[in-house]
Amino acid sequence: MRILVCGAGAVGARAARHLIAEADTKAVLIADADRKRRAAVVASLGSRATAIDEFEPAAADVIVIAAPAARHVEVAKRAVAAGKHVVSVADSVAAVEGLLDLHAEARERGVVVAVGAGFGPGLSCVLARHASDDFDHVDEVHVAHHGTGGPACARQHHAALRGVGLDWRDHGWRRRPPGSGRELSFFPDPIGGADCYRAGLPDALLLVPAFPGVARVTARLAATRRDRLTAGLPMLRRPHAEGRIGGLRVEVRGRRGRVRDAVVLGAVDRPAVAAGTVAGVTARWIAAGRMLTTGAAGLASLVEPLPFLQELSRAGVRAAVFEGS
Repeated sequence: MRILVCGAGAVGARAARHLIAEADTKAVLIADADRKRRAAVVASLGSRATAIDEFEPAAADVIVIAAPAARHVEVAKRAVAAGKHVVSVADSVAAVEGLLDLHAEARERGVVVAVGAGFGPGLSCVLARHASDDFDHVDEVHVAHHGTGGPACARQHHAALRGVGLDWRDHGWRRRPPGSGRELSFFPDPIGGADCYRAGLPDALLLVPAFPGVARVTARLAATRRDRLTAGLPMLRRPHAEGRIGGLRVEVRGRRGRVRDAVVLGAVDRPAVAAGTVAGVTARWIAAGRMLTTGAAGLASLVEPLPFLQELSRAGVRAAVFEGS
């Protein structure tokens, strides 16, 4: 298979490295406006990697979009029109909404548009689907995010803190003020507890279609007091090149027979590393015909969770289960 990775930043580079390490990858094509960065990534990948100047859907079997969020819908539209599969790591509400709008055309052309196939959303969606297997019916899904990946992810995190929160409650959409709904969430060690708030996060857009009849879906973002105070200002310092440790917490509540219970799963990793690996595994599954359906959807609707998590574990991205009371 031939994979085109659009974006050679922290996430795109990690996705390319995962793909180039697999024997079934014939070639990885790298497209990025920053020629110096693109050349450095290609040089690090070896002879099966090639730099290209222009995005050309016909050059590859699957397109992985790891560019800034503003470009995802434009690139995905061109890819779907050319009958190509798409993997997007988009984590903004506007980009996810635009990608989901491609569902009808993608189904008609028999291609997959994997939306939000990164760390969160992405791995968080797979964890939610895996946790749901313990229940006869899922009533609630609650997601919390901690940390950022590369500079583009840090900028999106900053923008999300001033974005309106989107909750699904009582089978309808609710718009919540940014920074409201403070909740102490516990992530896997070494992160531990962190205050999390409503923000402009797209998780509910991807999870609600995956769980018919679910009553509540929420997403929150971990933030410090400084993060919240400066959310309305330009970023005051340059983002870290690849981010630091980050985490996910996914809580699923539902019924087993007459009993209500909850399952909490989590993950901890550098978000750029985990997001790139999730995107890479998703691209390989699409190429191998392992997706559950065609069209535009999140990973909770597209993959069998346990085999997917097992493959991520072999690549070094592992989930954790909360055992307590």
